[in-house]
Amino acid sequence: MKLVIQLVLWIVIIFLGYLVFNAVYEPIQFNKVKEKRYSKVIDRLKDIRAAQLAHQEITGSFEKDFDKLVRFIDTAEFTLTQRRDSTVLDEEYRKAFGVDKYKDVVVIDTLGTASVKDSLFGKDDRYKKMMFVPVDGVDAKFTMDAGTIVKNDTKIPVFEAKVAKKVILNDQDKDLVMTENQVVSVEGVNGAFITVGSMEDIKTEGNWPRAYDDKQQ
Repeated sequence: MKLVIQLVLWIVIIFLGYLVFNAVYEPIQFNKVKEKRYSKVIDRLKDIRAAQLAHQEITGSFEKDFDKLVRFIDTAEFTLTQRRDSTVLDEEYRKAFGVDKYKDVVVIDTLGTASVKDSLFGKDDRYKKMMFVPVDGVDAKFTMDAGTIVKNDTKIPVFEAKVAKKVILNDQDKDLVMTENQVVSVEGVNGAFITVGSMEDIKTEGNWPRAYDDKQQ
């Protein structure tokens, strides 16, 4: 009987030890997987942002359709300009007072054009896949929208691209994913989505911490 009790106690001890080990080990492994996947997703959101900013610079608006945004990158060109200071005769002053007077102006010279594709991505064609969430085993696309909001009676273009954390972490422990969705921290990605831009505010930043910006693509 004594031997049986000892065996039962050892089984209980081993089982409790296993539970304690898992309680520590699983979150550590979860964080490793999370950070690796978040990094890939954020890099792709940065590409989307770069493409959108180029589109806004050239057309004056953002694009909500990925296929059209890809075609824009393939075909659009930046206009290269140079600003220089100059001095010209002030014709209005001469007409008013009959005296020559010169004024300082800024002259913008057009130097040529440059391909948006080459400027942003060089020879890399990863922009053609920027609509897809870059996580192995995840068959999903980013959600993207664009439009305008009114600030001080002025329509201002905005855009937003995002993906839910539960999509990125679909094969991970559900309780850990639920906890991750509730993160509020300066060192974490807050909320249930990883997002760049906003359809409610005038911003083109992402909701990730600076640590992800310091990582190279």
